[in-house]
Amino acid sequence: MLKKYALIFPVLITFNLCIAQNTEEVLVKKSFDNYKSAILNDRGQEAVTYVDSRTVRYYTDILQTTKNADAAEINALGLMDKLMVLTIRHRATKEEILGFDGEGLLIYAIEKGMVGKNSVANNTLGTIEVEGTFAKGQLVTGGRETPLYFHFYKENGIWKIDITSVFSMGAMAFKKMQEDSGYDENEYIFALLEMLTGKKPGEEIWNSIE
Repeated sequence: MLKKYALIFPVLITFNLCIAQNTEEVLVKKSFDNYKSAILNDRGQEAVTYVDSRTVRYYTDILQTTKNADAAEINALGLMDKLMVLTIRHRATKEEILGFDGEGLLIYAIEKGMVGKNSVANNTLGTIEVEGTFAKGQLVTGGRETPLYFHFYKENGIWKIDITSVFSMGAMAFKKMQEDSGYDENEYIFALLEMLTGKKPGEEIWNSIE
């Protein structure tokens, strides 16, 4: 009898581990779906509840750059960071910028459409891999698998998405559009801002806020 239980016990352990793993994968997917729904419906307050601390930290850093950076510092940024800083300066008032924290800026960016809906609109998660408090979900676009992954971290028992994990994909696409346009980086960003807002950016956009 003891030998019988000794054979069954490892099987039960493996079975329970598989169930737990599948449960975590379901929770990761649910987190992504909730974030996607909030983004597509401009619900910034809700969307930030599904993003991780790395994402909030990124927007906190961008906010400080927006407040303090001069023209030379902005021009030294990567294309996506430069676009983010100049977009905030162009669209938000000085009072709004000074009143933001990192989370508040992210909410503003979502509600103003600065966090692109196209980053999630036609996307789903494919294969999900869970390893402790880290998970990654394969990006599936238009039903086609890609080699890219969204990253997730379990924080306070809840799976949250790190949206900065796919910024490199956006940066490459944006760089290609800029190069194809024939404009240099700053010309392209200024043209884009004018097209999106109907207002031409002024030279004051290069000045620090504080």
